[in-house]
Amino acid sequence: MTTNRLKSLLTKCLVYAASLFTVAVLLVIVADILRHGVPHLTPDLFAWKYDSVNVSLTPALINTLSMTLLALLAAVPAGLGAAIYLAEYAARGRFFVKAVRITAETLSGIPSIIYGLFGLLFFVTACRMGISLLAGAMTLAMMILPLVMRTAEEALRAVPDSYREASFGLGAGRLRTVFCVVLPSAVPGILAGVILSIGRIVGETAALIYTAGTVAEVACSVFDSSRTLAVHMYTLSSEGLYMNQTYATAVMLLIITAGINALSSFAARRFVHGSV
Repeated sequence: MTTNRLKSLLTKCLVYAASLFTVAVLLVIVADILRHGVPHLTPDLFAWKYDSVNVSLTPALINTLSMTLLALLAAVPAGLGAAIYLAEYAARGRFFVKAVRITAETLSGIPSIIYGLFGLLFFVTACRMGISLLAGAMTLAMMILPLVMRTAEEALRAVPDSYREASFGLGAGRLRTVFCVVLPSAVPGILAGVILSIGRIVGETAALIYTAGTVAEVACSVFDSSRTLAVHMYTLSSEGLYMNQTYATAVMLLIITAGINALSSFAARRFVHGSV
């Protein structure tokens, strides 16, 4: 009994130590970025037009939001539909279902530079989209599709079968059960996958250099070349002349990511409590 308590205490201490270490590393990184970046968040940095004097991040910020919206519009419906089929309609244990899951997990581990090269060959060249906002968004949609699908599937499978049985017992069909009972219960898990996908979209650089380009202007159409905040930060740092502005851009990336996470968590809580 004493040995079991010691093991339990040791395990608890290790878990707490790992958690504290993770939080400490995060705080150090965030504090360093804020220390170097916040003093350089000047009004010139938010000018509408980019030039070599103000090094404005506004065009990249707008392009980032547009890129995120387009990629989510392409990936979320497809990923959610695939997850609904795998979790609610496909027979469990079938070879096809296993093949789809293995494929999705394999796609999740492919380096982003490979996606960028594929996007260059397929979307930019074969589909004749050119180096554009649309080509970059489609490439990012391919990258986040496995993540959206797998997280949505796990969220759907986490819904107790008693919910489905109660719905069937009241006379509801499978389609109504899925959309009126199962999906609302799985919203927090689905939103978690969407949040992770947004984080990958906002922070992606390698794939977008090949597909969306590095033009520091607001994209007037989906076929215009553009740069996101991550590409903007990479370009400034590679030039070596605007390191202060690079840190300021990193601060904006942190703010955007934290804001999106907070909004998504708030929406999930409201949905769970039946307020939306």
